[in-house]
Amino acid sequence: MTKLLAARYRAASDRPYLAAALYSLTVVPSTDVPTMGVDRYWRCYVSPAFVDATPVPELAGVWVHEAAHLLRDHHGRADRLPAAAQRDWHRVNVAQDCEINDDLLADGLHLPEGRVEPRLFGLPEGGFFEAYLDLLPPHVRTPDCGSGAHGRPAPWELSDSGGPARLGDVEAQALRRQTAEAMRAHLRGRGTLPGGWQRWAEEVLEPTVDWRQALSGAVREAAAWAGGAVDYTYRRPSRRTPALRGVVLPSLRRPLPRVAVVIDTSGSMGDAELAAALGEVTGVLREVGIRGNRVTVLACDADVQAVSRVTATEQITLGGGGGTDMRVGIEAALAAPERPNIVVVLTDGLTPWPAENLPCRVIAALIGSSAPQPPGWVETVRIPT
Repeated sequence: MTKLLAARYRAASDRPYLAAALYSLTVVPSTDVPTMGVDRYWRCYVSPAFVDATPVPELAGVWVHEAAHLLRDHHGRADRLPAAAQRDWHRVNVAQDCEINDDLLADGLHLPEGRVEPRLFGLPEGGFFEAYLDLLPPHVRTPDCGSGAHGRPAPWELSDSGGPARLGDVEAQALRRQTAEAMRAHLRGRGTLPGGWQRWAEEVLEPTVDWRQALSGAVREAAAWAGGAVDYTYRRPSRRTPALRGVVLPSLRRPLPRVAVVIDTSGSMGDAELAAALGEVTGVLREVGIRGNRVTVLACDADVQAVSRVTATEQITLGGGGGTDMRVGIEAALAAPERPNIVVVLTDGLTPWPAENLPCRVIAALIGSSAPQPPGWVETVRIPT
């Protein structure tokens, strides 16, 4: 324990902006943990054999490594991964270690042999673990850093409510902000920080809304709103019909919404941004059960260039490149024999809009932070380029 705490003191003394986070970790000795690991409650599990065999400078680096998992909210971000990625928690842990270790090594910290870093897999430094995840080779492994990293409880972790002191979500978020402010003060004092830490501190102190979450939430809410409407149908008679001889009662049905996606294909739109936004829209629709012939895609500049019923983004036909008037695409969508309940417009905003509210939900996914604001009745999500 003396050696372990000496390593923490060294890490906190050399990097005082991390001191609050380091001293918020509660030590839990464990012979089951391979090296060191953390749970999401800021409890640090430590192998006595690992401490005995590791020099103090390297132990100081491991202290900072484990604190970085929690400061960067790796378990919270892992919880937002697709289910298939969450199940491959070994791979998630390796990707997270790649995100952390390049910053630590650039900061002059010592880490034990066998550490992973992006260059070992031919990956660029300075990336997020979500970007590394799909680029890693299969079956990669690293010492288990615990549920504070990949989100999956390890066998050697204590129960949620048992054991020594633990930090809740509110305290953890306050600690992240305190650490980010300490980093900003360090930079103002002409200190230096690796790029990854600077980016993290800026995000904590001046957070930006994740456009994917915002767009997903808007589409889901609109689908739930449209799907909440009910109508009567005689295709499936009511269960009360047998009680009334000679009378057939209709049952209530909850219709599945129809969606039109109007894509701005004018010359000012970039293919990469369009593909990213369209992929998010179709992914959300697929998750809520709306696909196939219930989704119509209209490519539009100053006129409607192509209309497609699609089941995958690869089937979409884009055309155009001229002026911009999304009113034409919206009008064409509403004039279809099967009127949509939801219209999603992917555009840079340099377009006129309908003069009045429409008889459906309209969501504008605006490409670029400088896109002009549409009318107030249009739900808006901004997608940075």
